[in-house]
Amino acid sequence: MATTTRGRAERRPSITDVAKRAGVSVGTVSNVLNRPDQVTPATRDRVQAAIDELQFVRNASARQLRAGTIQTVGAIVLDIANPFFTEVARGVEDRLAAEDYTLMLSSSDEDPERESRYLRLFEEHGVQGVMVTPSAGSIDALLAARDRGVDVVLLDATSPFDDISSVAVDDVRGAALAIEHLVALGHRRIAFVNGPLSIRQCADRRAGVLQALHAAGLDPERALVEVTIGSLNADGGEEGVARVLDQSDRPTAVFCVNDLAALGVLRGLRARDVAVPAEMAVVGYDDVTFASMLTVPLTSVRQPTHQLGWTAADLLLRQRTEGERFQHQRVQFQPELVVRGSSDPNA
Repeated sequence: MATTTRGRAERRPSITDVAKRAGVSVGTVSNVLNRPDQVTPATRDRVQAAIDELQFVRNASARQLRAGTIQTVGAIVLDIANPFFTEVARGVEDRLAAEDYTLMLSSSDEDPERESRYLRLFEEHGVQGVMVTPSAGSIDALLAARDRGVDVVLLDATSPFDDISSVAVDDVRGAALAIEHLVALGHRRIAFVNGPLSIRQCADRRAGVLQALHAAGLDPERALVEVTIGSLNADGGEEGVARVLDQSDRPTAVFCVNDLAALGVLRGLRARDVAVPAEMAVVGYDDVTFASMLTVPLTSVRQPTHQLGWTAADLLLRQRTEGERFQHQRVQFQPELVVRGSSDPNA
């Protein structure tokens, strides 16, 4: 009976295979790969020809593990499907690439147990440091990882500890900017589609909303309709705006905890034939890439996403390089409001 190997992964050529093909020792092949100046040109050419024929690719991870020089860090964010975190991750990657570090990236899905599992997994894979956007609840797992020698930086969160660095954006001010804008446009009853207050960003943005309403002389009991959604995505936003529209005293504007929720709000308003911004103004938060590309461009609070990720990675690398000399920092960036057609017809 004929046999087939279709669908079976072929064995990768090894350095031993290259040595046999070139008629040299394994040590000579290693020198060609790592110290080519120690090998004669004729031998280098013969080894390179064997490498090309076999399509040999060195296993850098195995080499680094043997040498004890593998350089990997991890990042755990709330939801990598959220474009905000995708853009933050790009900033992290750009900084790490300059130092030849590898990034392991995962999502906690706002679940503390999932976050802890990824922390353990990262440690098992020998990461030197982690950047974490803490989910709701305790950060005991992070503290335990730090105590075991893993460098820790909080990402999109402010550290409560003097010996843990953090990078964040002033979300209280960001939310206040959104409400100040809506009040200036004449809105006196505003809906706030928010997530659970156990998430730091949600709590801070709520504080900013209340701060701006009080500063404008408005009573939140009358001026604010708060709607809490379970998922900080488009489905959650669509669910939230349905509850807003069911209010007997319907608001004239909606501020959303993030742009994904705002996308769902816009979708829900379109389904109910509510004109934006004539009947309902909408403001998001994050100013992700798609915000300016929507049929009705979305007004949003812009965060410096790339800079946020780049700075977190820079702090982590500096902590590793400087050791005990490193001075921990709490870096806080300022947001800005980008006004577009979803709130202001003249924008």
